[in-house]
Parts: sequence; C-alpha cells; structure tokens
Amino acid sequence: MRRSEVHAAESVACLNQALNRLKAIWEEIGIPEDQRLQRTDVVKKHIKGLLDMMIAEEDRLRKRLMNSIETCRKELDVLCTDLQLPPFEDEGRTMLQLEKDIRTRLEVLMKQKSQRMKELKALYKQDRELCDVMCLVPFSIDTDSVPSLERLDEYRSYLVGLAKEKDRRHEEFVDIKRQIVGCMEELDRLPDTSFERDVVCEDEEAFCLSNDNIAALRLLLGQLEERKAENVRECDSYRRRIQELWERLRVPQEEREAMAEHRLHSRKKNMNALQAEVERLEELKSQNLKEVMEAIRTELALFWEKCYYSLQQRQDFTPYIDDVFTEELLNLHEMELQSLKEHYENHRELFEGVTKWQESWTLFLELEKKATDPSRFNNRGGNLLKEEKQRADLQKSLRKLEKSLKVQIDAWEEAQNREFLVNGQKFLQYVEAQWEVLRLEKEREKIDRQQKKSQQMEQDLMYGTSVKTPSKRRLAGTPTPGKARRLNATSSVSGATPNSTLRSAFGGTVCRSPLPRTPMSANKVSSGHASVSPLPREHVGFQIRGCGVINIVI
Repeated sequence: MRRSEVHAAESVACLNQALNRLKAIWEEIGIPEDQRLQRTDVVKKHIKGLLDMMIAEEDRLRKRLMNSIETCRKELDVLCTDLQLPPFEDEGRTMLQLEKDIRTRLEVLMKQKSQRMKELKALYKQDRELCDVMCLVPFSIDTDSVPSLERLDEYRSYLVGLAKEKDRRHEEFVDIKRQIVGCMEELDRLPDTSFERDVVCEDEEAFCLSNDNIAALRLLLGQLEERKAENVRECDSYRRRIQELWERLRVPQEEREAMAEHRLHSRKKNMNALQAEVERLEELKSQNLKEVMEAIRTELALFWEKCYYSLQQRQDFTPYIDDVFTEELLNLHEMELQSLKEHYENHRELFEGVTKWQESWTLFLELEKKATDPSRFNNRGGNLLKEEKQRADLQKSLRKLEKSLKVQIDAWEEAQNREFLVNGQKFLQYVEAQWEVLRLEKEREKIDRQQKKSQQMEQDLMYGTSVKTPSKRRLAGTPTPGKARRLNATSSVSGATPNSTLRSAFGGTVCRSPLPRTPMSANKVSSGHASVSPLPREHVGFQIRGCGVINIVI
C-alpha cells in the first residue's frame, strides 16, 4: 500500500473522528436535531469547497506541464540534431519528472551550443592571426555550423601547437635581433641590406616569422659575432684590470662615470681608452699606496662599529697597525673588509635592530634626565605632557624590541653555533646592565633629594626659615604670601589648648606641637652649628599659608 493511500485513509479517519467529536459536543450541549443537520451541512460544504479548489488547482498544473513538455520537446529535437546528439528518451517517467528532465536537458544543450559557437569564433580569429604572422594556411573548418566536440578538440589542439610555435619563433627572433643590434653597435656597422633594415629598424610585431626568415637571422648573427669576438676579448681583459684597480685605489664615482661609455662597448675607440686608463691607474697605485691603505682602514673602522666589534676583536686584526705599506698588506686589508661586509649583509636585520634599540635607549635617557629637571614645571606650552607620553611609549617600545631581538638572537646563535656579542658582551646582558645602571642612578638621585630635604627641614626648624613648596598657580581666592596676616607668638600660644595641633583658616593655619620636647634633629644640627641653641618645641608654631607656604612662628 502506498504512503499516499495511507495518508488518504488517515485523512478520512480524521474527518470521521472530527464529525463524531462534533456530534458528541452537540449532544452534550443539547442542540436540536434540525440544527445539527444545518451544522453538518455547513461542515460538508466547507470541506467540499476546499477539496474542489484543490482539485482545480492540480488540474491546472497538469495542463501547464503538458504544454511545457510539448514546447520543450520540439526545441530539444532541433538542438540534438545541431549538436549531433541522440534524441531524448522519455519512457518510464511521470509527467512531472518528464517536464523537469526535458527542461533541464534543453537548458544544458542550449548552453552547449552557445559555448561551442563562441569558442569556434574565438579559435577561428586566433587561427587567422597566427597564420598571418607565420605565413601559414588556416585550419579547414565550417564556421557556420555547430562543430562537434571532437572537431573542437582537434581545432584547439592545433592552435595550441601553432601558438607555441609562434611564441618560440618570436622569442628566437627577439633574442637574435637584440644580439644583432648589439653586435652592429659595437662594430660601428649600419644595416646594409633590406633584410637587415627590416630586422633592425622595423617593428618587431610586423616581422614575418617564417622558417626562411629565422634561418637568415641565424646566419647574420653568426657572421657578426665572429667579427666582434676578437674585440670583446681584448676589451674585457682591460675592463677587469680597471675594475680591480678602481676598487683598490678607491677611485671616486665621478671619475668612474667618465669611463661609463667605454665599460659598455668594445669598439676601437673604446679599446684605446681602456688601455690608457689601465696605464694611468697602474701609475697612480704606485704613487698612492699609503692613501689607499688609510681609506681601507677607515672603512674597516666603520664596519667594526656597524658590527659592534669589541676592542679585543679589533685588535685581533694585527695588520691594522702595520706601518710598512706593501701589496701583501693591502690584500690582507681588502680580504678583512670583504669578510666584514659579507658578515654585515648576512645579518643586517639583526644589526639594524640593535642600532634601533641603542638610539631609542639614548633618547629614553635624555627624557629621563629631563624628568628630574625642576625647571620643566615652568613650561606652559604643553611639552611636559608630550615628554611624559613619549617617555612612556619609549619604555614600552624598548621592552618590545628587546623581546623581538631576543628571538632573533637565539635563532642566530643556534644557526651560527656561537654567541652574538655587542662590544664584546652578550647583547641581552648588555641591555640588562644598562637598565640596572639606570635603576641605580635613580635610586642615588632619590637618596640625594631626601637628604637635601631633611637638611632643609632641620635648618627651617633651627632658624625659622620659611619653606616654600613649588606650585604653578594659586587657587582662586587664595591670599598671596605678602598679604597673609602673621600671628605673633603671644596669640599663637595663648589661643591654643595643650592638645590642639591644627587650626584651620583659609588664610592661615597655626600648627603646634602637643608636647614640649626638643626636635630629634637638634643634636645633628647643633653639631654643625655649635653657636646656635635650638628652641623648645612649645615655643615653635607653624603658620600654613595659602599656596603651600609655611611660616614658623616663635
């Protein structure tokens, strides 16, 4: 039994169950029989209307499917004929499945036809272009009918091979032309024949890449190279010697530029100029051996700095202090310099990172020094906040850079199987030492400030000196120190109880010691000033005035 039949039986059962339920409700309510008939008739009409509407909709769907199948079948037959494909088989399918399959098949075949014609058109255009360039006959194919897949594959493969052949010939032509032009320029020779003018003067794309033309190009190039070879060999020997002497004598770039033309060409005039330059440089080398050595040593010192060589590492190169200038000594210096340059280039990123850290550290120390300068509070231009922000950012970036360099140094040491040293010390130890020096310096400055402050307070207590704390601005309404009213000793003593320690008034506050005892610092002060006797604490009061000014009242 089909699932649809089971669902239909279940629908009937549900309908009967619903009618029985309605009947039970009507009986329970006590609805009369005539009203029951009316209600049952309403239920029947409602259900029948729904079913009729569903049947009509499904029937319309059936008709649409039949029309679609008929239309698509006609178009499909035409496409199968054009594409040389077997006709579509529709046996064993339902109407819905048949319509879907025919429509899908039709879309696929229409797309195939469009693609084949489009590809055929593109292939034919490419064929014509290639044949025009290489002087060949086009491929034989009918461009009006739809080609089969086998025919398209054959055409495509043919054009792939033809395009490779064209690229090979064009690449060979360009290479040969470049060599021919170079040979003619070095031989001071102009194109003589029409063929040579076509090769040298005409546009590359306009040259016919036939087999005959390619063979003629090879022959022409062979003739020119044979003439040029002898000149080139002699000029090359001069150039090598000139380059070697330039490097040894540290000839300025301006003088080298004067020979630029002769370094590129091997004509007769170039050969004579190269020979004269060799003779001049040999004489110059004999006269300036000392200057050459000093120039090399200057560059050595520069690369020692870049590579952070320690004093011991520099002293290990003993020829550096030799004063007897010879060719052998010059060669030793050049080899050492070349070794240093290679070492720096191989690890440029690491050395540049260390240099960046050193520059950032120097700037950080400058900002730290400014942070301890009291005069910076007089700045009203906002530079104080900028410097503080810059100092905090530098501290973060330094730590971040140190972590990055640690990773790079660890990788370097593992690869090189030796330690990475900065001025003869491991870099990370060098960094920690710098931070430790900074920390100790700050601790020392802090202790010095505390000692000075303690000494100043003792002097204030001894001599009644007013202590002024720095402030940038007064609060609105605060009286100035000159206008504050001083309290005399009588009023400050008589107006306070023994246990009172602080009386507040915005213009002035009197502070008294609760117990009559000598200050703890009296002995220290008296040892340095024997002629001054400290006052008892009960006779000393403090008047705290606006803007942080303290007056000592006796």
